[in-house]
Amino acid sequence: MEGCNGIGRHLAHRLVHDGETVIDVPAKLSAQVRVFATGNGRKTDPVDAHSVALAALRAPNLRRVEADPELVALGMLADRRDELGRSRTETVCRLHRLLLELIPGGAKTFLSARQARELIAPITPSDAAARVRLRLVVELIEDLETIDRKTKATDKELRQLVTERGSTLMELHRIGPSSAARLLTDTGDIRRFRDQDRFASWNGTAPLDASSGDQQRHRLSRAVNRKINRVLHIMAIVQLRNRTPGRSTTTAAERAGRPRWKRSARSNDGSRT
Repeated sequence: MEGCNGIGRHLAHRLVHDGETVIDVPAKLSAQVRVFATGNGRKTDPVDAHSVALAALRAPNLRRVEADPELVALGMLADRRDELGRSRTETVCRLHRLLLELIPGGAKTFLSARQARELIAPITPSDAAARVRLRLVVELIEDLETIDRKTKATDKELRQLVTERGSTLMELHRIGPSSAARLLTDTGDIRRFRDQDRFASWNGTAPLDASSGDQQRHRLSRAVNRKINRVLHIMAIVQLRNRTPGRSTTTAAERAGRPRWKRSARSNDGSRT
């Protein structure tokens, strides 16, 4: 099957549960096979199926799909944690918009539910619009408190599952339970990577050589797992901001005169990194 880690995951796990052997065929590999097929490389369902089957038969060392219930549970909770994070951001943005109309200058950027309640405590609405606005603020604060409770409960459950699996990822600086769960879930069986270089190529931490003639340069790889890349990028940035082994390693590399490469890309949440 193609796309066993994406749109085909549910079907692949169902087949494995029914006792079938499922081989994960990378999309690039089946695309290369399709180029040499008749029909000028046109994509149709029969041609795609034939290309995937040929790739599975001829390519060695393809990954066999295994439905690990613990990893499936971690994946669902990690997705839920991401959804709660997005919901909290949206709720805080709506709260800021209303507070700006109630309080001169609005509220600070990083706002908790308790701080928002303290801000609106002395406010006495003077007209109908202010009363409705204040009521909406109270409702949003209650929504924010509910999201925070659910987030805390999800983090606790994720921490327990990651610990029970025997992982030491959370011992790294700035790797929390949700980030550890994302790394474990999306990586799966680490033995499917031949070495650390292959793993770095998969998660996007290894830059691609884009040199031309005497010009030596590198660029980011776009064909990577963006969720894993985002987790590793956040961890690296926080380590650089604090006294950690990661910061010491980077400082030593700069002193040795090693070339550095910069990244300027939009992450999954739209921010420029």
